[in-house]
Amino acid sequence: MPVLTPPFGHGSTDPAGHRRKTLKRYIITGTPGAGKTTILRCLEALGHSVVDEAATAVIASEQARGEAEPWAHPSFVDKIIALQRQRQTDAPATAIQFYDRSPICTHALSTYLGYPSSPALSTEIERITREGVYERQVFFVRNLGFCEPTAARRISFEDSLEFERVHEESYQLFGYELVGIPAGEPADRAAAITNAISRLDGENRLATGIS
Repeated sequence: MPVLTPPFGHGSTDPAGHRRKTLKRYIITGTPGAGKTTILRCLEALGHSVVDEAATAVIASEQARGEAEPWAHPSFVDKIIALQRQRQTDAPATAIQFYDRSPICTHALSTYLGYPSSPALSTEIERITREGVYERQVFFVRNLGFCEPTAARRISFEDSLEFERVHEESYQLFGYELVGIPAGEPADRAAAITNAISRLDGENRLATGIS
């Protein structure tokens, strides 16, 4: 898959020709069990728009149909991609949206599982790159030092560290900037994210001369 440089973000230009973003989609990612979903619930409680993880929903749906390990089939990746795109395009157009994973995570998952990048995965990554769907800064939730297994999360802590590394490589491959969120209380981690966004907004205004 060719590596493309994303324009990042969605918006128009102001009268001076500066790019003005009207919708910001931030990705929150990390290894399984790192606590990202709990952080997203905190952000949601603060009034932010949150788009839930597609992979977990696909796993639950497939397991309900009797497929104990849906990730054992290459089609698993395409099902995630289809749901991710549907949820992204259906999300309400609020000023800021937080996403529990993205197609770049699905690329990392496909790599981790040993599957080649499918046409659907390649096409979706090309789309989000071309359209600048997500912000360049990605919040990478660091591991907690352990990983509790669930029906959808059957991975040891040691394997989760490898999964974490693969995620980092995938995001760096496609030109995203990782903003680390260290282990801590969920509310503190959510605050670290909102504070980082405020800081980034301030830096962007200074860079473009917009007050």
